[in-house]
Amino acid sequence: MESNPYAAPAAVVEDVGGNYADDLESRKASRGKRLGAAILDGLINLPWLGLFVGAGVMYYNAVRQGFPAPHTAGMLIFLGFLLMLGVFVVNCVMVHQSGQTIGKRMLDIAIVRTDGSRMGLLRYIFLRVVPVVLLGMIPLVGRFVGLIDPLLIFGKERRCLHDLIADTIVVDL
Repeated sequence: MESNPYAAPAAVVEDVGGNYADDLESRKASRGKRLGAAILDGLINLPWLGLFVGAGVMYYNAVRQGFPAPHTAGMLIFLGFLLMLGVFVVNCVMVHQSGQTIGKRMLDIAIVRTDGSRMGLLRYIFLRVVPVVLLGMIPLVGRFVGLIDPLLIFGKERRCLHDLIADTIVVDL
């Protein structure tokens, strides 16, 4: 029997299942990982927030004692603004490309649509962030939204309010 090295393979190949919606339930990120990513994102924002607070304290103390506003305060605010802009741009690029913030990337989790498709940057901003921020600005209601949003993660679906609004879930990679 002669074998032809150029012949097509004769093996039977079955389709391999992908990451479909039914598989997403088993891939949901744990509450601990989500909390860890939120804490990491918060820690990443501390340097520019610290610069703003330091500049504010410096400015307040100078004005309170009758001195003109120090130039250092303005420079700290400018530096804080640059750091804030840098973190914002990096997070936007990462969310657009992979559905991850810096903290989520560090813990190997990502945000996807409930059907498993990629979540775009506009969905992240206008459906995950803006509605909760706007609801949080409403007097009296805002306090409850700020409490209910993270507490919904303890529900059966393990999705926060912003996940429900944006039709997203957070999954392990």
